[in-house]
Amino acid sequence: MMKAKHMFKTALTLLLCYFFTKLWTLKNESILTRSEILPTYSDTRPNIILIVADDLGYNDVGYHGSEIKTPNLDKLAMSGVILENYYVQPVCTPTRGQLLTGRYQIHTGLNWVLSPATPAGLSVDFPTIADKLQESGYSTHMVGKWHLGFYKRELLPTNRGFDSFFGFLSGHSDYYTHQTSNYQDKIMTGYDLLENDQPANISKYEGVYSTHLFANKVKDIIRKQELSKPMFVYLSFQAVHAPLQVPEIFLNWYSNIEDLNRRKYAGMVSCMDEEIGNIVELIQQRGNWNNTVIIFSTDNGGNPKVGGSNWPLKGKKSTFWEGGIRAVGFVHSPLLGFRELGYKSKELMHVTDWFPTIINLAGANATEFDNIDGIDQWACLKYGTPCKRTEILHNIDDTTHPRRRFSLRTGAWKLIIGQTGLKGISVSTSNLSLYNIDNDPLEEDNVFEQFPNIVEKMLQRLEIYEKGMIPSKFPDIDINADPALHGGVWQPWQ
Repeated sequence: MMKAKHMFKTALTLLLCYFFTKLWTLKNESILTRSEILPTYSDTRPNIILIVADDLGYNDVGYHGSEIKTPNLDKLAMSGVILENYYVQPVCTPTRGQLLTGRYQIHTGLNWVLSPATPAGLSVDFPTIADKLQESGYSTHMVGKWHLGFYKRELLPTNRGFDSFFGFLSGHSDYYTHQTSNYQDKIMTGYDLLENDQPANISKYEGVYSTHLFANKVKDIIRKQELSKPMFVYLSFQAVHAPLQVPEIFLNWYSNIEDLNRRKYAGMVSCMDEEIGNIVELIQQRGNWNNTVIIFSTDNGGNPKVGGSNWPLKGKKSTFWEGGIRAVGFVHSPLLGFRELGYKSKELMHVTDWFPTIINLAGANATEFDNIDGIDQWACLKYGTPCKRTEILHNIDDTTHPRRRFSLRTGAWKLIIGQTGLKGISVSTSNLSLYNIDNDPLEEDNVFEQFPNIVEKMLQRLEIYEKGMIPSKFPDIDINADPALHGGVWQPWQ
């Protein structure tokens, strides 16, 4: 018996020695291989690629069990950090404003969707991520959808910290003709594609599907980037916002889906997924993948009327139910450390958090901003430690808003005031709902009557937030914005 134990102990020792020797060898071989193929960097700060999809629903990615094929997103997410308690705003403009500034919409006054002819936008008083990275020596580029106002030239992306811009300024556009219409009061239609601060060449880009066009522009940026200088690329896809337009090849992938809207939408998602895969492959070929961070997010929930799905979550785009604001999102980077299968983070996170997270990651120091609402989440993402965020202000509409809604998340509790069913909005603040999202993520059990103390505390928090909000402005459409007055092109008019 003693001899058998001794033999087992010896075998175990040899096995452990072999394991650690092999591990050391692989590690050093990997280092040698990387040093042979990678360039020498004079600046070791990471390249940051921030990708935002438009109107992508919770049930519209493969790793959430969707019938839509997203192999590239799945691979990145499942070998990175999947954000499963991550929130955005229910519509485009507010999310994008909060993303770039780290400030709640009550602190920017931009809590509604900008139509093309609206004389309003994200104030230059609020520095953007691009402003701070540009100041710290990053090359900064934006491609795709802006949707933060353009009535004055100072509001254009190239005046908001981006070295270059290629994309469209409004919230929607034709994927092939790149024409955009404003339907309020007076129909105005024009070409909506800008290259830096000038209208892009119509003959060059008309007929080119925007998902391909924007991805190719990002690939051009990556190819031209000096490897000795870090870059920040904000790729804001038009996909998968309406209108439902998709190349035939991707539509054919989904002949099994009977609903035509869903079929087109699925093809649009897969087209975007393929292009994201192409971008990743190019970065890897360039040799700087090990020093790159990929951040992916949607701007709000999906719209079932045009093919999106947020199942099993309640609600849709434009609502404060989970289906409108719980976002598809993940982070992937070799800098996060080796995770063979990745992991799902249940830590509370909000779109405002990207501002300090990205800026501090880039060594630009976001701590100088005392009045931002975002929280640096990098330690939470990298090490899986508990995050510092315990509360999210989802919304407060000011008194000028015709349909006031309030929503606050504190810990597991979520309070909603003014949001009725899925189709209507009540102006009555007596229309109140309280949910424990940890226990009831589908928001099926309104428990506000059982927990009056929690309701009272959350109402007090809303009152504190409301005292610090700035007024929102809802200017009328300006007929001087009409592209017919500006060569048929949407561009600054004041």
